Amino acid sequence: MLCLFDLDGTLIDSEPGITACIRHALAKLAVPEPADLRSWIGPPLRHSFAPLLDNDAVRIEAAVDYYHERFAKLGWREHAIYPGIANMIAGLHAAGHRLAVVTSKPQQHAAPIIEALPFGGHFEKLYGPDPSSPHSEKASMIADALAHFGAAPQDTVMIGDRRFDIEGAVANHVAGIGVLWGFGSREELEEAGAHAVIAHPEHLSALLQPA
Repeated sequence: MLCLFDLDGTLIDSEPGITACIRHALAKLAVPEPADLRSWIGPPLRHSFAPLLDNDAVRIEAAVDYYHERFAKLGWREHAIYPGIANMIAGLHAAGHRLAVVTSKPQQHAAPIIEALPFGGHFEKLYGPDPSSPHSEKASMIADALAHFGAAPQDTVMIGDRRFDIEGAVANHVAGIGVLWGFGSREELEEAGAHAVIAHPEHLSALLQPA
């Protein structure tokens, strides 16, 4: 089975780094921060900055640049691995499943994070959007993974915590498995078309057993 994993909210709790970088960007532009920054984790940055910056393309790009400025120096280290993730990844790898990461985070930010993870070497490939793209591109990245691995959709799963992960899976006829330890809700994941929703990493291996 080809197992595609989201990064933020699925493998790591990246809230401290992401929210600190959002605050940094807004402070640089003298914009008050919104009360809820947790909901920013998952969607493309430009999508989230737009309403606060009056959809001004120039200011939106400036905010994204300020965000990446801090993330490259500090933000990429400000995360924690969710409990049970290391054992889950080790178990899947030992069972012969092929593993890759499909993330909305630009590759230049995601790569050092994955390389620093104690289980990062189990991932064969990283898929991330071009930093200039306004879209998360989960659907196209999943399609790229299917082509690269030569995997059939029925032999592939996409594991993630937000609707973008599930919608990308559905667009490729891949089973989307939602996780509840991240930043999305059961309702969000089920409405997006999740094949299953799990509450703990140890539940994933059971779903991947042949019928």
